[in-house]
Amino acid sequence: MYEKRRYKRLPIQLNLEVSQLFKQDNDIIPDLNAEIHVFDINQAGIGFTTTAHLPEGYYFNATIVLESSEQKILTVVKILNVSELEDGSYRYGCEFVGLAGIFNYVFEDYAKMLDDQEQEQ
Repeated sequence: MYEKRRYKRLPIQLNLEVSQLFKQDNDIIPDLNAEIHVFDINQAGIGFTTTAHLPEGYYFNATIVLESSEQKILTVVKILNVSELEDGSYRYGCEFVGLAGIFNYVFEDYAKMLDDQEQEQ
């Protein structure tokens, strides 16, 4: 199968809280308090699951800290696709919007840390 992603997906266990969603036309969905469980990440975006249904095309603010770095990444995340899972939760594919290229080293360091851990096993 052909992989069309520009960056390799990196496994991760990370929890984020989404308090509100917004759209570019100033449409806001407030007071969500949705807990999301991130399962993979790369320079372009994240994959996550949650029990809350979040509409495609909406955005939320995220603060991401990878275990290989103490650097906080503040970014806007756009929801690209959603699929319902058998357990009633939802799986999302999202992209980072406006993430500065200066953070690429954080993802590269994280990928190297994962590779080093695999080689040790």
